[in-house]
Amino acid sequence: MMEGGMQLLNRDGHSISHNSKRHYHDSFVSMNRMRQRGLLCDIVLHVSNKEIKAHKVVLASCSPYFHAMFTTLILCVHADEMSESRQTHVTLHDIDCQALEQLVQYSYTAEIVVGEGNVQTLLPAASLLQLNGVRDACCKFLLSQLDPSNCLGIRGFADTHSCSDLLKSAHKYVLQHFVEVSKTEEFMLLPLKQVLDLISSDNLNVPSEEEVYRAVLSWVKNDVDGRRQHVPWLMKCVRLPLLRRDFLMSNVDTELLVRHHSECKDLLIEALKYHLMPEQRGVLGNSRTRPRRCEGASPVLFAVGQCAPEGGGSLFAIHGDCEAYDTRTDRWHMVASMSTRRARVGVAAIGNRLYAVGGYDGTSDLATVESYDPITNSWQPEVSMGTRRSCLGVAVLHGLLYAAGGYDGASCLNSAERYDPLTSTWTSIAAMSTRRRYVRVATLDSSLFAVGGYDSSSHLATVEKYDPQSNTWTAIANMLSRRSSAGVAVLDGMLYVAGGNDGTSCLNSVERFNPKANTWEGVAPMNIRRSTHDLVAMDGWLYAVGGNDGSSSLNSIEKYNPRSNKWVAASCMFTRRSSVGVAVLELLNFPPPSSPTLSVSSTSL
Repeated sequence: MMEGGMQLLNRDGHSISHNSKRHYHDSFVSMNRMRQRGLLCDIVLHVSNKEIKAHKVVLASCSPYFHAMFTTLILCVHADEMSESRQTHVTLHDIDCQALEQLVQYSYTAEIVVGEGNVQTLLPAASLLQLNGVRDACCKFLLSQLDPSNCLGIRGFADTHSCSDLLKSAHKYVLQHFVEVSKTEEFMLLPLKQVLDLISSDNLNVPSEEEVYRAVLSWVKNDVDGRRQHVPWLMKCVRLPLLRRDFLMSNVDTELLVRHHSECKDLLIEALKYHLMPEQRGVLGNSRTRPRRCEGASPVLFAVGQCAPEGGGSLFAIHGDCEAYDTRTDRWHMVASMSTRRARVGVAAIGNRLYAVGGYDGTSDLATVESYDPITNSWQPEVSMGTRRSCLGVAVLHGLLYAAGGYDGASCLNSAERYDPLTSTWTSIAAMSTRRRYVRVATLDSSLFAVGGYDSSSHLATVEKYDPQSNTWTAIANMLSRRSSAGVAVLDGMLYVAGGNDGTSCLNSVERFNPKANTWEGVAPMNIRRSTHDLVAMDGWLYAVGGNDGSSSLNSIEKYNPRSNKWVAASCMFTRRSSVGVAVLELLNFPPPSSPTLSVSSTSL
């Protein structure tokens, strides 16, 4: 019986739970009002001649710094004075008054506005008080503000206040935008050590090493009297061998700041030796000959040129259009068309440029070459080969582009030549022992391998290896099958050959060469028969792209996993492509800006 005579039933375990979602909010709102009115406040914070009243329990519950201050008993200098835990007044040093006010307010409201006007005082204050949520918000804001003009300052600020994630992100931004950053006032004010650290990085994003050289000279000339003595140390970090020869001679060799130091002359001689002895580049290689790779770049697969059916009949059309596959989004994108229609073209990548070599335009076999710049999404003409070549094999070794075999419009070829992009010159090398049309070439263990092909009478199982130092071709073990127009690529130290034509049909069989054992072995066949396709290694997989299955051109892609020994389908191209060339570029920003170039009209074959 309750007071007033209310009778309640006696039911064991029967109760009602009440939970107010607004209780915490309303309580803190009320406490904040009391703080603003000075009610029940038990602590006064003194900073910069200003007083901030608050409640210890609120501050201690939010800030480990205040929790330690208010709960730890420490005897102070005066014996009659107890520690902060008993004090009602505390003086804080090395903290901005306005920032402290905002953080005390945040302790009651859980709300704070971070902007350019307060972030530089708020972040160190939040770090001191161990308010990690506010500290993270400050870092997030600074991350959103990264720009070439301020990224070095933000990086230094993050380093000073031990914001490791922000420091890492800001440093990555500096590397990725180095060309723009190197033109800023912040860069000009960097100390020597930080400049050396930047230009030594393998992950610097530059279209060419010329940008690094220009950045160094600009930094030195910003305070030439105080910095000229640092030039030798700086030039050791510039990869002079990767500069074009004409730039070396007209810009570096004539620069007085460089010529003044004997150490720089030695570096210049090293670079010129690298240029003048291309066959020895495998031996001459060092940290200054290693191409830089931008941090954060991802592989993008380019499919170049095509020979595809026209109008459903027996005629074939040759096109200059190109498309590219972005592994991050699993999507294909159309990119700028070549200036020349090309099928049976050789395609390879050197640094951040794609090269389309020779081929057939529907009328004649080509000696012309053009290169693709992914930054501008455009193609530029390069120096032509010494010989017209379609159905050729191309590969890159030590920064040199090799073209071997092919067809010149009259006969199968066994000749070969190489292109040096540093000097813009083609040079003939030793001829192969066998004439090879529809040949494929790949690079493995500092050698070139010319695989299969057609010699005008039969499809070939033979393979020969080129040694650039001795300028000789040597036969190696024959493949298990005769193959022309096969796909060839290197993965995990093994040379793979997929598909092709054996003279009777298109193949789906695949084999690989072990250079240590000089033997071939079969692996899982492709799901589709393919010839006139291309094969490329990317992200630990082999990609077989396009081609012809014996009756029609293909836009399908399949990829091989060497760990499971299985082929699986990948995203199809927009266009059916036989006689296609494929290569991979490591790119930071993709897709590129829209191409202003209209697609080249097709030519019937």
